[in-house]
Amino acid sequence: MQRLLAPALLAVSLLLSPVHAQSPGPIVAVGGGGTTPAIVARTLELAGGTTAVVAVLPQASELPTAGAGSVKMWTDAGATSVREVSFDRRDEARAILTAATLIWMPGGSQSRFMEKIDGTGLAELIVERHRAGAVVGGTSAGAAVLSAEMITGDADLKSLKSGTTVLKKGLGLLRDVIVDQHFLQRQRGNRLISGVLDHPTLVGVGIDEATAVIFMGSTMHVLGKSGVVVVDPRPASREAVAPGQVVAATGLRLSVLREGMSYSLK
Repeated sequence: MQRLLAPALLAVSLLLSPVHAQSPGPIVAVGGGGTTPAIVARTLELAGGTTAVVAVLPQASELPTAGAGSVKMWTDAGATSVREVSFDRRDEARAILTAATLIWMPGGSQSRFMEKIDGTGLAELIVERHRAGAVVGGTSAGAAVLSAEMITGDADLKSLKSGTTVLKKGLGLLRDVIVDQHFLQRQRGNRLISGVLDHPTLVGVGIDEATAVIFMGSTMHVLGKSGVVVVDPRPASREAVAPGQVVAATGLRLSVLREGMSYSLK
Protein backbone atom coordinates (compact mmCIF):
# COMPACT_ATOMS: atom_id res chain seq x y z
CA MET A 1 0.00 0.00 0.00
CA GLN A 2 2.79 2.43 0.86
CA ARG A 3 4.38 1.82 -2.54
CA LEU A 4 1.10 2.66 -4.25
CA LEU A 5 0.55 5.84 -2.24
CA ALA A 6 4.04 7.29 -2.67
CA PRO A 7 3.74 8.40 -6.34
CA ALA A 8 0.34 10.01 -5.68
CA LEU A 9 1.63 11.90 -2.66
CA LEU A 10 4.65 13.11 -4.64
CA ALA A 11 2.42 14.41 -7.44
CA VAL A 12 0.23 16.32 -4.99
CA SER A 13 3.24 17.85 -3.23
CA LEU A 14 4.70 19.07 -6.53
CA LEU A 15 1.42 20.76 -7.46
CA LEU A 16 0.93 22.50 -4.13
CA SER A 17 4.50 23.50 -3.28
CA PRO A 18 6.21 26.75 -4.36
CA VAL A 19 8.54 26.86 -7.36
CA HIS A 20 11.77 24.84 -7.09
CA ALA A 21 14.99 26.11 -8.62
CA GLN A 22 15.91 22.78 -10.21
CA SER A 23 12.92 22.64 -12.57
CA PRO A 24 11.15 25.10 -14.89
CA GLY A 25 8.75 27.36 -13.06
CA PRO A 26 4.99 27.57 -13.56
CA ILE A 27 3.61 29.86 -16.26
CA VAL A 28 0.54 31.96 -15.41
CA ALA A 29 -1.56 33.29 -18.30
CA VAL A 30 -4.50 35.57 -17.40
CA GLY A 31 -7.12 36.46 -19.99
CA GLY A 32 -7.27 40.15 -19.04
CA GLY A 33 -10.23 42.00 -17.61
CA GLY A 34 -8.87 41.93 -14.07
CA THR A 35 -6.54 39.63 -12.15
CA THR A 36 -8.63 38.30 -9.28
CA PRO A 37 -7.29 38.18 -5.70
CA ALA A 38 -7.33 34.37 -5.89
CA ILE A 39 -5.15 34.39 -9.03
CA VAL A 40 -2.76 36.91 -7.48
CA ALA A 41 -2.53 34.89 -4.26
CA ARG A 42 -1.88 31.58 -6.04
CA THR A 43 0.73 33.13 -8.34
CA LEU A 44 2.53 34.74 -5.41
CA GLU A 45 2.42 31.47 -3.48
CA LEU A 46 4.10 29.65 -6.38
CA ALA A 47 6.83 32.31 -6.46
CA GLY A 48 7.67 32.11 -2.77
CA GLY A 49 4.86 33.93 -0.98
CA THR A 50 5.82 37.11 0.88
CA THR A 51 9.50 36.39 0.16
CA ALA A 52 8.87 36.47 -3.60
CA VAL A 53 10.99 38.89 -5.63
CA VAL A 54 8.75 40.39 -8.30
CA ALA A 55 9.84 42.05 -11.56
CA VAL A 56 7.18 43.98 -13.50
CA LEU A 57 7.65 44.55 -17.25
CA PRO A 58 5.01 47.07 -18.45
CA GLN A 59 6.37 47.64 -21.98
CA ALA A 60 3.23 46.35 -23.72
CA SER A 61 1.52 49.62 -22.74
CA GLU A 62 2.14 53.09 -24.15
CA LEU A 63 1.32 54.70 -20.81
CA PRO A 64 4.42 55.78 -18.84
CA THR A 65 2.68 54.88 -15.58
CA ALA A 66 1.54 51.46 -16.77
CA GLY A 67 3.74 49.51 -14.36
CA ALA A 68 2.57 51.31 -11.24
CA GLY A 69 -0.71 49.40 -11.05
CA SER A 70 1.02 46.03 -11.19
CA VAL A 71 3.62 47.08 -8.65
CA LYS A 72 0.80 48.07 -6.29
CA MET A 73 -1.09 44.82 -6.98
CA TRP A 74 1.83 42.63 -5.93
CA THR A 75 2.79 44.89 -3.02
CA ASP A 76 -0.78 44.86 -1.71
CA ALA A 77 -0.77 41.06 -2.03
CA GLY A 78 2.14 40.89 0.38
CA ALA A 79 5.28 40.76 -1.76
CA THR A 80 8.02 42.70 -0.01
CA SER A 81 10.23 43.15 -3.08
CA VAL A 82 8.57 44.48 -6.24
CA ARG A 83 10.46 46.43 -8.90
CA GLU A 84 9.56 47.78 -12.31
CA VAL A 85 11.94 46.96 -15.17
CA SER A 86 13.07 49.59 -17.68
CA PHE A 87 14.53 48.32 -20.95
CA ASP A 88 16.47 51.60 -21.24
CA ARG A 89 18.54 50.73 -18.17
CA ARG A 90 19.87 47.42 -19.45
CA ASP A 91 22.28 46.49 -16.66
CA GLU A 92 19.73 47.28 -13.99
CA ALA A 93 17.07 45.31 -15.87
CA ARG A 94 19.32 42.25 -16.05
CA ALA A 95 20.04 42.48 -12.32
CA ILE A 96 16.35 42.73 -11.43
CA LEU A 97 15.36 39.81 -13.68
CA THR A 98 18.22 37.65 -12.44
CA ALA A 99 17.03 38.06 -8.84
CA ALA A 100 13.31 37.69 -9.62
CA THR A 101 11.25 34.68 -8.60
CA LEU A 102 8.21 36.15 -10.40
CA ILE A 103 8.38 37.96 -13.73
CA TRP A 104 5.07 39.67 -14.57
CA MET A 105 3.89 41.41 -17.75
CA PRO A 106 0.70 43.50 -17.67
CA GLY A 107 -1.48 44.30 -20.67
CA GLY A 108 -1.34 46.53 -23.72
CA SER A 109 -0.11 45.42 -27.14
CA GLN A 110 1.81 42.16 -27.39
CA SER A 111 3.43 43.30 -30.64
CA ARG A 112 4.63 46.46 -28.93
CA PHE A 113 6.16 44.43 -26.11
CA MET A 114 8.08 42.18 -28.50
CA GLU A 115 9.30 45.18 -30.49
CA LYS A 116 10.58 46.84 -27.30
CA ILE A 117 12.37 43.76 -25.98
CA ASP A 118 13.89 42.78 -29.33
CA GLY A 119 17.68 43.12 -29.34
CA THR A 120 17.99 43.73 -25.59
CA GLY A 121 18.92 40.17 -24.66
CA LEU A 122 16.28 40.31 -21.93
CA ALA A 123 13.91 37.89 -23.68
CA GLU A 124 16.59 35.24 -23.54
CA LEU A 125 17.19 36.04 -19.88
CA ILE A 126 13.47 35.60 -19.10
CA VAL A 127 13.60 32.15 -20.70
CA GLU A 128 16.70 31.31 -18.65
CA ARG A 129 15.05 32.44 -15.43
CA HIS A 130 11.96 30.36 -16.19
CA ARG A 131 14.10 27.29 -16.80
CA ALA A 132 15.83 27.95 -13.48
CA GLY A 133 12.51 27.93 -11.64
CA ALA A 134 11.11 31.46 -11.75
CA VAL A 135 7.39 31.92 -12.26
CA VAL A 136 6.62 33.88 -15.43
CA GLY A 137 3.20 35.27 -16.24
CA GLY A 138 1.11 38.09 -17.53
CA THR A 139 -2.35 39.31 -18.33
CA SER A 140 -3.96 40.10 -21.69
CA ALA A 141 -1.04 41.08 -23.97
CA GLY A 142 1.28 39.84 -21.24
CA ALA A 143 -0.31 36.40 -21.62
CA ALA A 144 -0.11 36.38 -25.42
CA VAL A 145 3.66 36.99 -25.43
CA LEU A 146 4.25 33.76 -23.49
CA SER A 147 3.76 31.67 -26.64
CA ALA A 148 6.52 30.88 -29.12
CA GLU A 149 4.04 31.58 -31.94
CA MET A 150 2.27 34.67 -30.64
CA ILE A 151 -1.19 35.76 -31.73
CA THR A 152 -0.89 39.42 -32.72
CA GLY A 153 -4.52 40.51 -32.82
CA ASP A 154 -4.39 40.97 -36.59
CA ALA A 155 -7.15 38.60 -37.69
CA ASP A 156 -10.51 38.26 -39.41
CA LEU A 157 -13.03 37.81 -36.59
CA LYS A 158 -16.00 37.31 -38.93
CA SER A 159 -14.83 34.30 -40.95
CA LEU A 160 -12.78 31.12 -40.82
CA LYS A 161 -10.19 31.66 -43.53
CA SER A 162 -6.65 30.40 -43.91
CA GLY A 163 -3.88 32.90 -43.39
CA THR A 164 -6.01 35.55 -41.72
CA THR A 165 -4.79 34.98 -38.15
CA VAL A 166 -1.33 36.54 -38.04
CA LEU A 167 1.24 35.03 -35.70
CA LYS A 168 4.64 36.45 -34.82
CA LYS A 169 7.52 35.43 -32.60
CA GLY A 170 6.77 35.57 -28.88
CA LEU A 171 8.95 34.85 -25.87
CA GLY A 172 8.79 31.11 -26.51
CA LEU A 173 7.98 29.90 -22.99
CA LEU A 174 4.97 27.97 -24.30
CA ARG A 175 6.24 26.20 -27.39
CA ASP A 176 3.19 24.04 -28.15
CA VAL A 177 0.41 26.51 -27.34
CA ILE A 178 -1.17 29.61 -28.87
CA VAL A 179 -2.63 31.75 -26.07
CA ASP A 180 -5.59 34.01 -26.86
CA GLN A 181 -7.15 36.38 -24.32
CA HIS A 182 -10.46 38.18 -23.56
CA PHE A 183 -11.66 35.10 -25.40
CA LEU A 184 -15.36 34.72 -24.67
CA GLN A 185 -15.99 38.37 -23.85
CA ARG A 186 -14.69 39.53 -27.25
CA GLN A 187 -15.81 36.50 -29.28
CA ARG A 188 -12.39 35.51 -30.59
CA GLY A 189 -13.17 31.91 -31.48
CA ASN A 190 -12.79 32.39 -35.22
CA ARG A 191 -9.25 33.71 -35.05
CA LEU A 192 -8.08 30.93 -32.74
CA ILE A 193 -9.64 28.15 -34.84
CA SER A 194 -8.16 29.62 -38.02
CA GLY A 195 -4.81 30.01 -36.29
CA VAL A 196 -4.51 26.41 -35.10
CA LEU A 197 -5.69 24.98 -38.41
CA ASP A 198 -2.92 26.98 -40.10
CA HIS A 199 -0.48 25.64 -37.44
CA PRO A 200 -1.84 22.16 -36.64
CA THR A 201 0.93 21.16 -34.22
CA LEU A 202 -0.11 23.95 -31.82
CA VAL A 203 -2.94 23.79 -29.29
CA GLY A 204 -5.16 26.86 -29.04
CA VAL A 205 -5.94 28.04 -25.51
CA GLY A 206 -8.56 30.79 -25.35
CA ILE A 207 -8.69 32.35 -21.88
CA ASP A 208 -11.60 34.55 -20.88
CA GLU A 209 -11.42 37.61 -18.66
CA ALA A 210 -10.71 37.34 -14.91
CA THR A 211 -9.54 33.78 -15.55
CA ALA A 212 -6.09 32.20 -15.52
CA VAL A 213 -4.44 29.10 -16.85
CA ILE A 214 -1.48 27.91 -14.78
CA PHE A 215 0.85 25.76 -16.85
CA MET A 216 2.83 23.29 -14.76
CA GLY A 217 4.85 21.08 -17.05
CA SER A 218 2.46 19.69 -19.66
CA THR A 219 -0.65 20.19 -17.50
CA MET A 220 -2.93 23.24 -17.46
CA HIS A 221 -4.92 24.22 -14.35
CA VAL A 222 -7.81 26.70 -14.54
CA LEU A 223 -8.48 29.33 -11.89
CA GLY A 224 -10.91 32.25 -12.10
CA LYS A 225 -14.43 33.47 -12.74
CA SER A 226 -15.04 32.42 -16.35
CA GLY A 227 -13.99 29.73 -18.81
CA VAL A 228 -11.16 28.48 -20.98
CA VAL A 229 -11.65 26.98 -24.44
CA VAL A 230 -9.03 24.52 -25.71
CA VAL A 231 -8.92 23.82 -29.45
CA ASP A 232 -6.62 20.90 -30.19
CA PRO A 233 -6.05 20.36 -33.94
CA ARG A 234 -3.52 17.55 -33.56
CA PRO A 235 -5.97 14.64 -34.02
CA ALA A 236 -7.88 16.39 -36.83
CA SER A 237 -7.96 15.62 -40.53
CA ARG A 238 -7.53 18.91 -42.39
CA GLU A 239 -8.45 19.87 -45.90
CA ALA A 240 -5.67 21.53 -47.88
CA VAL A 241 -6.72 25.09 -48.68
CA ALA A 242 -5.04 28.13 -50.18
CA PRO A 243 -4.60 31.36 -48.19
CA GLY A 244 -7.86 33.26 -48.06
CA GLN A 245 -10.00 30.16 -48.48
CA VAL A 246 -12.32 28.83 -45.79
CA VAL A 247 -10.49 26.41 -43.50
CA ALA A 248 -11.91 22.92 -43.08
CA ALA A 249 -11.18 19.98 -40.79
CA THR A 250 -12.87 17.07 -39.04
CA GLY A 251 -12.00 15.58 -35.69
CA LEU A 252 -10.89 18.73 -33.88
CA ARG A 253 -10.77 18.17 -30.13
CA LEU A 254 -12.70 20.89 -28.28
CA SER A 255 -12.69 21.27 -24.50
CA VAL A 256 -14.35 23.89 -22.31
CA LEU A 257 -12.86 24.24 -18.84
CA ARG A 258 -13.77 26.14 -15.71
CA GLU A 259 -12.14 26.75 -12.34
CA GLY A 260 -10.80 23.61 -10.72
CA MET A 261 -10.41 21.68 -13.98
CA SER A 262 -7.15 20.55 -15.56
CA TYR A 263 -6.09 19.56 -19.07
CA SER A 264 -3.06 17.57 -20.17
CA LEU A 265 -1.33 18.77 -23.32
CA LYS A 266 -0.07 15.22 -23.78
